[in-house]
Amino acid sequence: MTSGGPLHEWDVSYAEARRIQEELAGRVRLVRLPSGILHVAGADVAFSPRRGTYVAAVAVLSLPGLELVEERLAELRAHFPYIPGLLSFREAPVVLKAFAMLRCRPDAVILDGQGIAHPRRCGLASHIGLWLGMPTVGCAKSRLIGEHDAPGLRKGDWAALRDGGEQIGSVLRTRNGVKPLYVSPGHLCDHEGARQLVLNCCTCYRLPEPTRLAHRAVERAKA
Repeated sequence: MTSGGPLHEWDVSYAEARRIQEELAGRVRLVRLPSGILHVAGADVAFSPRRGTYVAAVAVLSLPGLELVEERLAELRAHFPYIPGLLSFREAPVVLKAFAMLRCRPDAVILDGQGIAHPRRCGLASHIGLWLGMPTVGCAKSRLIGEHDAPGLRKGDWAALRDGGEQIGSVLRTRNGVKPLYVSPGHLCDHEGARQLVLNCCTCYRLPEPTRLAHRAVERAKA
């Protein structure tokens, strides 16, 4: 699968990593999600203490049927330390390695992480979207920054996630009465498109199927 091309080196200082995020944030484009999405990928990454490596999985599913088309796993040692707000420098390399193995190029990607709902507006989903040059959505289980009201209790209900008056994401209910997810555009997507893509990929579970299957693959690999 071809990509948007390298953006920077990964072996950088903390200060340089923050500067890179600030520079990349200026390249993020919040635009209407393209129509006719036929394949959507989900990506998840986790640390394997047993091997001392990060394991990433990418699952590509068809739309609207949500049938699994392809699944790839990658593994790398992480050299960047764990620093909140800079996790993409620790996790993105192994995610990109998994994407490079795909034969089917997805039309959009949902990542277990943040998009612009990030202190410097460049979370993992934005970083990966810029690197791959494709629409991405951050779909996180917890909040990194921002404030919000409680969304309604029905599937599809949402509340704006705001930081200093700016909407940086949506708190989206993906199943009736179940804890919501924090959804934010990554790149080449807007807030409405991000919410709709996640809902289109949800079945009877809280998580959208692409990231749910990627998470399952990661857990199997860790075990």
